[in-house]
Amino acid sequence: MRIVEVRERTFPIASPIRNAVVDFSQMTLSLAAVITDEVRDGRPVVGFGFNSNGRYGQGSLMRERFVPRLTDADPDSLLDDSGLIDPHAAWATMMANEKPGGHGERSVAVGVLDMALWDLRAKLEERPLYDVIAQRHGDGQADRRVFVYAAGGYYHPGKGDQALQDELKSYLDRGYTHVKMKIGGASLAEDCRRIESALAVLGPGQRLMVDANGRFDADEATAYLKALESYDLHWYEEPVDPLDYEGTRAVAGQRTRVPLATGENLFSHWDALNLGRYGGLDPQRDYLQFDCALSYGLVEYLRTLEVLRPLGWEPSRFIPHGGHQMSLNIAAGLGLGGNESYPDLFQPFGGFPDGVQVQDGHVTMPELPGIGFEGKSDLAAVCASLLD
Repeated sequence: MRIVEVRERTFPIASPIRNAVVDFSQMTLSLAAVITDEVRDGRPVVGFGFNSNGRYGQGSLMRERFVPRLTDADPDSLLDDSGLIDPHAAWATMMANEKPGGHGERSVAVGVLDMALWDLRAKLEERPLYDVIAQRHGDGQADRRVFVYAAGGYYHPGKGDQALQDELKSYLDRGYTHVKMKIGGASLAEDCRRIESALAVLGPGQRLMVDANGRFDADEATAYLKALESYDLHWYEEPVDPLDYEGTRAVAGQRTRVPLATGENLFSHWDALNLGRYGGLDPQRDYLQFDCALSYGLVEYLRTLEVLRPLGWEPSRFIPHGGHQMSLNIAAGLGLGGNESYPDLFQPFGGFPDGVQVQDGHVTMPELPGIGFEGKSDLAAVCASLLD
């Protein structure tokens, strides 16, 4: 078999919302299709991939560097002994002639294509990706029941406390037990009032996370943490710039009852290892949120898990950012702690296949081949448009 074509297109996921650092009025993403000469049921087998929100479309990088390396390669060099596409070999081909370091936008472009290649591989095996991952890189048995939390609570023009409460309550009514909101885009006093409004709609067993999106320096983040200490929060996310390991250490050193979560804006296993070495985080209480779609894909994510395990980080402390089904499959296949979810935002790329319901804060993965994009009708239609 061989890859005959790779197509990509930029799609808008714009919204009037904002967090403490960016607004999403111009947000885009890239959708890619890896098309092969393998035919099943009269159609070529195609793998799809896209990047998470918070980064923009990566079409030029894919067109100029990474796609040509795939399509110009000796087809046999991209296959394993079974004669099927090998995502690890394809990853090495895409990253040929790339210098170490410089993990910026290229990590997103490669992450999109890596996702499509893993989707392709599982479809060629006619199995769900989580089964493929569990067999190849896990303990052989996937856990189809995955914890998910609802991310929202953005700043929005004209949105007051009542609207925030209504939004979070709608997530709880849909079966979520954990919800997340943004902070750092208003004064501390205003954010505390918003947090108290959010907590007021939570019932027994329901928890709130807050996310500053790297807005603060260490002193500001610590001042917020002292105020947050009076609330029963599940975590305090990205208090400082993701590469400010000393700042992270300073906040973590307060050792309050509020756990920390970070990592979504680190894009390589070396960055992750430096966070583990120098960030002062506690593997027994804090959380890591690396997002494969933004950080070179599953091939690199496996390295991240490997280098952090000797520092005490078990897969259960990883809860990826992004709210996409690729991370859901990784969570099920490798026993991660769960996955972020966007019930209403960034559609049709967020959410779950049709008919999948959240129950007691968990979803059960359906038995669909590949990642499962075709099981989400609105997303399947967008993917199909790339083949027209």
